[in-house]
Amino acid sequence: MFSATEQMLVFFEERKNIGIKPGLERIKLLLELLGNPQNKIKAIHVAGTNGKGSTIAYLKNALMYNGYKVGVYSSPSLDGITGHIFLNDHKITDEEFLRLFNILYPLIQQLDVSGDHPTEYEILTALAFMFFSEHVDIALIETAMGGRFDTTNCFQPILSIITNIDKDHMGFLGQTMKEIAYHKAGIIKKQAPVIVGDVGEEASTVIREEAEVKKVKIYQLHEDFHYRSIMYNNDTQTFTWVDNDDQTMKVSIHMYGVHQVKNAALALMSIRLLMKLGYEIDSEKVFIGLENTFVPGRFEVIAKDPMIILDGAHNVAGMQTFLDTVTNHFQNKDKHLIFAGFKDKELQKMLQLLLDGYFSTITVTSFEHERAASAAYLYSLTDLKYVRQVEDWREATSNIYKHSANENEVYFITGSLHFIAMVRSHLLK
Repeated sequence: MFSATEQMLVFFEERKNIGIKPGLERIKLLLELLGNPQNKIKAIHVAGTNGKGSTIAYLKNALMYNGYKVGVYSSPSLDGITGHIFLNDHKITDEEFLRLFNILYPLIQQLDVSGDHPTEYEILTALAFMFFSEHVDIALIETAMGGRFDTTNCFQPILSIITNIDKDHMGFLGQTMKEIAYHKAGIIKKQAPVIVGDVGEEASTVIREEAEVKKVKIYQLHEDFHYRSIMYNNDTQTFTWVDNDDQTMKVSIHMYGVHQVKNAALALMSIRLLMKLGYEIDSEKVFIGLENTFVPGRFEVIAKDPMIILDGAHNVAGMQTFLDTVTNHFQNKDKHLIFAGFKDKELQKMLQLLLDGYFSTITVTSFEHERAASAAYLYSLTDLKYVRQVEDWREATSNIYKHSANENEVYFITGSLHFIAMVRSHLLK
């Protein structure tokens, strides 16, 4: 047993060495040994290449403002090991995490002895379900990668959401949209309707085939529900949401980008389905919840003098969305960028997008992670004079304060969410 949080953190750090192990056998066995806490909660499952975190945030706030106790399980964490598990706006306490871990630890040892070592993420998932079974009215569960064989795919949801589908994690999920969609569609379960965002025709076919096999109804953005009349006013976006039942709602959000309108639209469709399932929800409180939604690390304004914006654009699709938002909202600003990413991502394509004249200067850097690309490698993928390399990300971010004296300047920091988490923690201190 563990008497201190520090001991437990050492355990999790060592557990990283096991890496990613495909299959759901270990998590299902672990949960069975615990008495299947995942069967004691009502939960929504959310998959997608991008937009999962924001969609969950909108949905969490809409429910929370209606008085529900909402659990959120997400990955990666921007706030340490306990930052994967939230109750409303507060992450699980160190004391509660340690208490649950000590209950779970003998079962981990039992699997270890049999040679079927649970991974770090499997242990975290089991802990999340333990916590939620004791504390929440409804839980929002985010897949880490894919869906069908993702560790979280071990429960019966009340509904599922697939935000979008694009190329990412191709070493695990496949090279084609059809292969990737097959993984995402794996979260679709019998008796749980599925809400689908912008996924493209090829992926949509795969999802519809899966839904037909499971005999569940699909609610598709642009077909069963829509957004229209987007208007910008400083840091506010307003739009009209409408479904095929002629339910119309005017919505305001404070997060930048058309993609956030899409994410909010998915959350609203989820709320409509929950109401049909009998959940007592006041629409006016939903609107207040959406308007007060902010997501750390997703086009987050973390400082205003100088203005610094963080965004975890960690794949090609996310990078294009990031650049679209930069263009729409900061067209007349003097823009500077700091970028770092994982070496197993499509870095050349991401850098090609960044080098297309959006920024006055670009700094490539690196961070402490075994998958992080070096600044020198990133620099070797570019051939433009206004690109510079700074190996230490702390030095790169400190340079913002050394050189910024113009109120028209905006500094963007983007790339891997692990990188963004480090920068965010550093700058907030």
